[in-house]
Amino acid sequence: MTREHEKVQQPSFEDKPDNAAVERAKVEHNTAFWDVRALLHEQGEAENINVHVQEISPVSDVKKASAAREAALADLQAAAACLRQGKTVAFPTETVYGLGADARSTEAVEAVFAAKGRPSDNPLIVHIAHRDQLHELVTEVNAAAEALMAAFWPGPLTLVLPVRPGAVSPRVTAGLDTVAVRMPDHPVALSLIAAAACPVAAPSANRSGRPSPTLAAHVREDLDGRIGGIVDGGPTGVGVESTVVQAGDDGTVTILRPGGITAEQLSAVAARVATDPALLAEGSGGDSNSPAPRSPGMKYTHYAPAGSLCVVEGPPAAVAAWTRAALAEAAQRGERTAVLAFAEHAEQYRANAVFSLGDASELQEAARRLYAALRSCDEQGATYIVAEACSREGLGAAVMNRLLKAAGNQLIQVG
Repeated sequence: MTREHEKVQQPSFEDKPDNAAVERAKVEHNTAFWDVRALLHEQGEAENINVHVQEISPVSDVKKASAAREAALADLQAAAACLRQGKTVAFPTETVYGLGADARSTEAVEAVFAAKGRPSDNPLIVHIAHRDQLHELVTEVNAAAEALMAAFWPGPLTLVLPVRPGAVSPRVTAGLDTVAVRMPDHPVALSLIAAAACPVAAPSANRSGRPSPTLAAHVREDLDGRIGGIVDGGPTGVGVESTVVQAGDDGTVTILRPGGITAEQLSAVAARVATDPALLAEGSGGDSNSPAPRSPGMKYTHYAPAGSLCVVEGPPAAVAAWTRAALAEAAQRGERTAVLAFAEHAEQYRANAVFSLGDASELQEAARRLYAALRSCDEQGATYIVAEACSREGLGAAVMNRLLKAAGNQLIQVG
């Protein structure tokens, strides 16, 4: 085989605006674009990520702001008006971009399902900007749930709670007697929700089954022309969706979907942490005949690239040997190959594209890079993709959950 080893790549996180493309989209598809990155970049994105909504939204601040900030504030108000009018708006959170709609309006929520091509029995997460909104949505918040909110809100934690009858569209709950609620830890998201003055139902802003978007450009790629507008707030931070839990009256917290808050973090607050059996059952993600899921992400294949993907787990030397052999065989078949590997191992692979997920000991970086890497595989035209498994401890539980769903649970165990 004479195929050259291409340089190890990092998935691109730089959201370069294509102004010509944006203008064409406005004319051709009637999808509005609002660039609000000036609200984050004045003092640096890292410093601003926890800015309270009141520091962004007051009209009195506009007079003191720069022209870019003034324009961004106007754009944010326009996006909020779009939500109030029953339209769909994609916006950044600290996890991934969400596709929002007024959770109370069945027509608006149905537009989310239609744009995504999302199965109707898959419930949605409702996003709120302040605690007063929670009591409008649910009938009860037990002591365990209160403790979790005190510890992790705003943040990447979703709580499944008893829904107040008539509080949200039945399409949001997929016919269940519970509703999933979270308060995102992102100033743009909080400001948008507060300005819209409604609870916002928002799954990830991608076509159903595709990798979740961590850039506004990813949203445009999947949903341009299918939604009302996109709020560009730059790259997201965590990179994988929120952890979804249900808190029992006995203090037990059951993880329904792993995510940005780890089991170890939950254990510091909860009396006991358990994992839903559906997460432990192999193949449960793709069974369309299984019962309606209690949480988003518990059913169906998600996050998948166009090419065939498998995940390889075992001792590093055995994983590397298996992967090298599999890539060579795939290349001989005429496949276009790609690898998602950790930095310690990436240089040893020969493929059309090799994407580094960062150090295996720093899984926050793997979480941040994962979806962009899967999308980059599509951009490279990869037809055969191998991903190295990681530890299932801490944030690794969420990374492995997403990898296995992207691979349709094709897990190769070696060594």
